[in-house]
Amino acid sequence: MNAAPQSEQVHVDVEPAFCADESAPAERRYVFSYTITVHNHSRHSMQLMARHWTITQGSGQVQEVRGKGVVGQQPLIGPGQTFRYTSRAILDGPVGVMEGAFTCVDTATQRPFEVSIAPFRLAGPNQVH
Repeated sequence: MNAAPQSEQVHVDVEPAFCADESAPAERRYVFSYTITVHNHSRHSMQLMARHWTITQGSGQVQEVRGKGVVGQQPLIGPGQTFRYTSRAILDGPVGVMEGAFTCVDTATQRPFEVSIAPFRLAGPNQVH
């Protein structure tokens, strides 16, 4: 019996980076990119339908971001495949934390499931990691 994709069979790797050339610290604008790689380790195809991010600024301000898909796509990720994309977050200070979840669908059963994304730190230069 083939197991349907479940959150424990989908892994998400995150690579954050500070974008010095797009940032303007004097204007309290700190731009970070983050590259997400979604690994489907199940035997079923899945489609990433929506995202939900919680961004906590160093100042304590919390921003919620929700939307369909990622970077304008709702990618279909086959068994053993990965999907990679890069996006950006703009903070009002040099540090922050992002965490979130993807809502996905098992394309065989059309059952939705959620994949949690562990908190990851956004830190500009000369910040304690």
